[in-house]
Amino acid sequence: MVALLMFAAVCCAAPVGNAISAYVALQTGATEDGGIAEGGSAADIPARMLMAYKKAVQRVGTHVPKCRGMRWPVLAGIAKVESNHATGHGIAGNGDIRPRIYGVLLNGSGAGGNTSVFPDTDGGRWDGTASGERAVGPFQFLPSTWDGVGEDGNGDQVADPHNADDAALGAAIYLCGNGRDLSKRDQLKAAIFQYNHSSEYVANVLGWIDQYTAAATGPDLGNASGKVRTVLEAALAQRGVPYSWGGGNASGKSYGICCSPSGKSGANINGFDCSGLTTYAYAKVGIRLPRTAAAQAGVGRRIPASLGTSALKPGDLVFYAYAPGRDSTIYHVGIYLGGGQMVNAARPGTVVRQDAVDAMSGYAGGARLL
Repeated sequence: MVALLMFAAVCCAAPVGNAISAYVALQTGATEDGGIAEGGSAADIPARMLMAYKKAVQRVGTHVPKCRGMRWPVLAGIAKVESNHATGHGIAGNGDIRPRIYGVLLNGSGAGGNTSVFPDTDGGRWDGTASGERAVGPFQFLPSTWDGVGEDGNGDQVADPHNADDAALGAAIYLCGNGRDLSKRDQLKAAIFQYNHSSEYVANVLGWIDQYTAAATGPDLGNASGKVRTVLEAALAQRGVPYSWGGGNASGKSYGICCSPSGKSGANINGFDCSGLTTYAYAKVGIRLPRTAAAQAGVGRRIPASLGTSALKPGDLVFYAYAPGRDSTIYHVGIYLGGGQMVNAARPGTVVRQDAVDAMSGYAGGARLL
């Protein structure tokens, strides 16, 4: 009960588990938040990696003609979680990545979260060891998986998972399956789940995909004007600012406090949590909000969850609860953008980003302040 009260006292999403499973846990470059690094606009992707993602999108149809909806943010979302776009490694003009990126040895030792033994399948050709199996490259393929999807993406007649072009093309082929339509959310989720059988992983990757999509296209604020537009622009301007438990106020980002239910401290992070972001954005139009998500549900005109998300309008607050219908259990708030999207400070280890409204669980309606 004490933990629950502390949880509601600030604002946050439900704790997230390790987003990288035993299959893809990195020996280096992984963070304690499961490989979710700060940043997330297109600017955080090395130019050569972004080129690889775009080339893969152009070429995947040759290998999976029935695939639809593949786009570079999908590949970027996967690579962000798997290796942070190979950040910290050199990327040559031909796409070769050095030093190579290796995951932990999957020998059931528990290191990196692995509990199963995977015998060697490549004689150490790709993973550098014949004593077992480990994931490799910026997309963290097991050698046995790579053997089925690996293709030459840079024209050197070698399909190398340690090459940006080859790895991105292999990932595109794998995600496409036998011909998915990745423009459909359910099929995109299925593709990501196939990549890593973890619902937390799927949620995190979808968050990055949505953020990169927003960075590539920008939200359409054509129908927003006046104070609503001011609120939305203020919130959107914070994209890429790190999540900080307890961080953010009417003046802007701030250092947070310790600690979230997952044990993450915001004390050394200058940023926003969910209600800190909404407090800041609405302060821009002279509206003072209470500090917690649950308290913010009592401001303005309440929009019941029973009306569905179609009742929301740009600028509305969007709430999520452990027990929808009981506002005392509200744990999260975002700002609705329109088109099923919101500005969101989701959880520790992420950044302020554009997310789908259904990216969070327990939709509890909204509130209209303007």
